[in-house]
Amino acid sequence: MSAITMHKYHGLGNDYLVFDPNKNQAYLQERKVWQLCRRNFGVGADGILYGPAFEDGKIKVSCYNADGSMAKNSGNGIRIFAKYLKDAGYVTGKTVKITAKSQDIDVEFLGTDGNFMRVNMGKADFMSVSIPVLVPLEHEIINEPFLFHGTLYNATCLSVGNPNCVIMTEDVSAKQVKELGPYVENASYFPNRMNLQCCKVENRNRLKIEVYERGAGYIMSSGTGACAAAAAAYRMGLTDEKVTVIMPGGALEIEIAKDGTLFMTGPVEYIGTFTVEEDFFS
Repeated sequence: MSAITMHKYHGLGNDYLVFDPNKNQAYLQERKVWQLCRRNFGVGADGILYGPAFEDGKIKVSCYNADGSMAKNSGNGIRIFAKYLKDAGYVTGKTVKITAKSQDIDVEFLGTDGNFMRVNMGKADFMSVSIPVLVPLEHEIINEPFLFHGTLYNATCLSVGNPNCVIMTEDVSAKQVKELGPYVENASYFPNRMNLQCCKVENRNRLKIEVYERGAGYIMSSGTGACAAAAAAYRMGLTDEKVTVIMPGGALEIEIAKDGTLFMTGPVEYIGTFTVEEDFFS
């Protein structure tokens, strides 16, 4: 196995390594993902984006969590991957369609450098079977009681390509979400594990959230998490169709169209290129 080269970017503090299989010979395994993402012993990242793969005229990417598990979707990850495609010369136009886990995602670059973009994130699905959430009868999970670590919380659960649990609260802090996150992620209600957003509605156009992500833990921002919080708050009648979602790493603009489609607008920044020697994995 030869040395591998990766490119690191972040979207509001949510950082990813891009592993391009067209430029590396190594095979990316779960253990290698975990080793690379460890912050004190590897390069350090919240996850790895494996791509581009070109199949049937599509540009495909696989998203991995820091623990090596596969992620269904990542809003920040899609923006980062789109930025890499432009930086690497794979795309030159103002738009690109990226396929992640069989879902086609349209990205619009809002500047010539590709640092700022608008992403069509699809529609939120609140149905228990789609998320999934194990409940006696199939229904939409909106502001319902759940028992986490011995305490009842009212939560809204939804899928935005990945499963999310949104808890509305006046106490939004890193301490709170770090303590509660592991119990929500691994609760028996959620067979595929769960992402958590603790959310405060500051006004009808502004939310504040903290995020605990399955497979990654506490993170500074989440694109899908921001979309989930916005969709949940809007469905509960707490906000208008356009909101700014504030996270420790910065803000994303989320817009909900009349047909329910979620649009996310935000930045990406390039950090650097890293080469890992072959004996790193020995």
